[in-house]
Amino acid sequence: MLRKRLQSFFSTSIRSFSNPNIPSFPTKSAIPISNFFLKSSNSSNICSNGAFWGNGYSTTRSFSSLLSLNDLRDNPGATKQKKRKGRGIGSGLGKTAGRGHKGQKARGTMKFGFEGGQTPLRRRLPKRGFKNPFSLTFQPVGLGKIAKLINMGKIDSSELITMKTLKEAGAIGKQIEDGVRLMGRGSEQIIWPIHLEVSRVTVRAKAAVEAAGGSVRKVHYNKLGLKALLKPEWFAKKGRLLPKAARPPPKLADKVDSIGRLPAPTKPIPFVVNENVAAAPSPC
Repeated sequence: MLRKRLQSFFSTSIRSFSNPNIPSFPTKSAIPISNFFLKSSNSSNICSNGAFWGNGYSTTRSFSSLLSLNDLRDNPGATKQKKRKGRGIGSGLGKTAGRGHKGQKARGTMKFGFEGGQTPLRRRLPKRGFKNPFSLTFQPVGLGKIAKLINMGKIDSSELITMKTLKEAGAIGKQIEDGVRLMGRGSEQIIWPIHLEVSRVTVRAKAAVEAAGGSVRKVHYNKLGLKALLKPEWFAKKGRLLPKAARPPPKLADKVDSIGRLPAPTKPIPFVVNENVAAAPSPC
């Protein structure tokens, strides 16, 4: 009611101020703006303040479409009230609350997948495949990418290139699960000797590095040792000592050349070929 009175008051005041010689219209309700657009009116009759004039009277825009914050609400049917069970018979869901009388479904719940006693679906379907608990996931990195980083100055070829070096240079991602595998992609770009320590290496990559005068050593790190190699600052932050390098399990002993070193080494270990030479008999 107050809003209607304010609309009528403002409409009357503005019309009276625009042309005091012209009597004002009835103030019972605001007149829609569409009633003032006559066929003979054009865009030239519209004033800068939004009002327009013509045929001996003037007016402004209608206030019948005002919107206030207290009028904001959802569209009809947009929201739905929560279903309240067990709140009296008048709600339609009282007493048994829609569960009916007696029975397993009326008294409690059943475990997920229970089908009333018959063999459930998860047991009717056969098993397919398996997941190897001893499988290892290595992150690949190509020789071409390493050569590109060396040319950019992010890797020093005169020092030992470890998995920590590759991570800091951006050659591999941050999420390294079990180690790094050296691939032979871009092996023709290796024209100078480099020394690397990785988890695995392909035949092509090893041949390309050795042909340039370098060396590749396959080292073993377990989960904790790999974390100590890549993030030694984590142990210092926790006030812990770096763990000792772990020996490879018997099944992986023939796939690696040596045990990984902690902290991260800077110089390569030369390969030594152990030759079993028969000892000469000592003179009597």
